Amino acid sequence: MKALALGAALVTVGLAYSALVPNGAAGADGPQSQQIEEGRRLFAVGCSSCHGLFAEGSTDGEGRQAGPSLIGVGAAAVDFQVSTGRMPAQQPGAQIPQKPPVYTEDEIAALAAYVASLAPGPAIPPSESYDVSAVPQEEIARGGELFRTNCTACHNFAGRGGALPDGRYAPSLMHTTPRNMYQAMLTGPQQMPVFSDAVLLPEDKRAIIAYIATLQEQKDPGGFPLGRLGPVSEGLWGWLIGIGALVVIAVWIGAKVPRITRKG
Repeated sequence: MKALALGAALVTVGLAYSALVPNGAAGADGPQSQQIEEGRRLFAVGCSSCHGLFAEGSTDGEGRQAGPSLIGVGAAAVDFQVSTGRMPAQQPGAQIPQKPPVYTEDEIAALAAYVASLAPGPAIPPSESYDVSAVPQEEIARGGELFRTNCTACHNFAGRGGALPDGRYAPSLMHTTPRNMYQAMLTGPQQMPVFSDAVLLPEDKRAIIAYIATLQEQKDPGGFPLGRLGPVSEGLWGWLIGIGALVVIAVWIGAKVPRITRKG
């Protein structure tokens, strides 16, 4: 009797599982699985030489790290690094520069899906998280306060970037997309600290992005922004160009004045 009841229970559970799984999860040969497999192939060809065949990281022949482990970095980190062309890197260095992306959008999505399948990590944010088209002015002003508090030490108050120790630098934000700004705050690429949702709320991140968007749209009435460093760059320009031009003119005038020699 117990065996019969157990068998009936197993049959019931099996029927319930078979009824629910096709609607709630992708099959082994579903679109998501195919995307992950495509990402795995792309990773093996373009990324495994530095990050290891299974994204576990690797070192060079002298024991130095060739590429960090990607297990747990999440899809957002992959999307940021690859869509900005920082990865794959041409060579290791203190700072990996931005360059045109190597992969297409579909290939980037496949790589991100594969890395995300290895371990939980920050996901690619939905578009409404960084859509700043309808952000009110008071939120933009609040974003400016947050930016000046958390970001200007590296990116400067105008978002033009700045130098950091040991050959590193904070890049300019003048051509960074809202999506990549959000992902950078979420994942902390290279020298940047991680601003998780526990540190900066999603609405705070969107307010900062909205403020940076206003900086990107600002015009330069004088014609030359000079890094928007204010008196520093303007004073340097004045000394090098203004004073330098006066010195050249003074020398030229002195050379044109005829010399009078006294007869002994």
